[in-house]
Amino acid sequence: MAAYQAVIGLEVHAQLSTKSKLFCSCPTAFGAEPNRHVCEVCCGMPGVLPVLNKKAVELAVKAGLALGCEIQLRSIFARKNYFYPDLPKAYQISQYEEPVCQGGSVEIETSQGVRVVPLTRIHMEEDAGKSIHAAHEHKSYVDLNRAGVPLIEIVSEPAMHSAEEAAAYLKALHAILVYLGVCDGNMEEGSFRCDANISLRPVGETALGTRTELKNLNSFRNVQRAIEFEIARQQDVLDDGDRVIQETRLFDADKNATFSMRGKEEAHDYRYFPDPDLAAVQLDQAWVDAWKTELPELPRARRQRFIAELGLPPADADMLTADKRLADYLEAALASYGPGRPEAAKKLANWIMGELVRELNAAGVSACASPFTPAHLAELVECVEAGTISGKIGKQIFPELFAGGASPKAYIEAKGLVQISDSSALETEILAVIAANPKEHAEFKAGKTKLMGFFVGQVMRRTKGQANPALVNELLAKHLNG
Repeated sequence: MAAYQAVIGLEVHAQLSTKSKLFCSCPTAFGAEPNRHVCEVCCGMPGVLPVLNKKAVELAVKAGLALGCEIQLRSIFARKNYFYPDLPKAYQISQYEEPVCQGGSVEIETSQGVRVVPLTRIHMEEDAGKSIHAAHEHKSYVDLNRAGVPLIEIVSEPAMHSAEEAAAYLKALHAILVYLGVCDGNMEEGSFRCDANISLRPVGETALGTRTELKNLNSFRNVQRAIEFEIARQQDVLDDGDRVIQETRLFDADKNATFSMRGKEEAHDYRYFPDPDLAAVQLDQAWVDAWKTELPELPRARRQRFIAELGLPPADADMLTADKRLADYLEAALASYGPGRPEAAKKLANWIMGELVRELNAAGVSACASPFTPAHLAELVECVEAGTISGKIGKQIFPELFAGGASPKAYIEAKGLVQISDSSALETEILAVIAANPKEHAEFKAGKTKLMGFFVGQVMRRTKGQANPALVNELLAKHLNG
């Protein structure tokens, strides 16, 4: 069997975070009843004229600036002609020959180290509507709420060679766009979608093989699975002496397989030409310069700061900065915990990555919507550090604290959970445990020191988990050896 190299390029469609559509004032909010967010413009009625949304242009340029693109002060919109029921004008307004952003790159972390994936372009375009197929009714419906929603399409060079790299690229790009506020990144609602172009070529060759396109992959995991399957499928085709057909394919997540959808179009099939209803987009350099000053700290820079200034391990910094809301939560908790206490970062991060993330996932909410605030977490960790409660008790009560959004201090006092750190009170309990277990005491004194855990457990049981563990160990060592 021949050895092949996969060549992968990704086309990402990101919905811009505007309140209105690209060429009309209809709202972009998700979840409305079908065909409620529509007007004559986005329905393609005769005689109407589009008016460009300036905010969409600003967000597109900010994405380009963050990704190191060359911003084109002049760009034009074109008509991309194709017929589909959910495309009311029978063309899509997009950009082709003169997009708003050229070049750029995305830096990714892979198992082989850091890689830079070059970009071809970023262009603006409007979204199509949505076809809804009701098989039980033998009918299809069209919802035009999404028609005209502003998108940017971010096109990479065919420069990735594994499904792992493709998934890492998508995650990095997703994080950047969310940090910028350019896109909300909600993949379930279609705000961030991906098409993958995949081909194989013999190792050592430079010419590209015949590519297939995988459409509308809606999760990082599915992107990786679909690409892995498609690479294996194309290799089987080539090993059998057949040719890969240029086509568009769909991924079935349940069957973990791709299936042919239609022949793959080329650019000339769309008959692009400049839209006569839209003037060229002419940017002022002063606007671009001002937008550049508004760019926030981006994920990789924040990751490096978390490692260098907060002392977080790289793996922790990776997880926290991959989700802006978690990173924001940590910084807010640190601010509440008190300035000048960098050692707190790791403690707070552990609670966020463990207990908080578990409860967020169970509740189906993000960190910014957590009823348990960063100030609450700081208060809880302070209670543990001060010995008011043990870490074990803190973890046990966390689900109730999260659900109720209560002050940890008030909850601990109301439930009578304050940790027992009084030596005389603990000695009474310890002596009672030793007296009740003479056999184990004798075995301990004879050298079976592993029984220390048994005695600690007995004391914790008698005190309902409220004894100070460190003090219990200290006092037990004294009395068991006495």
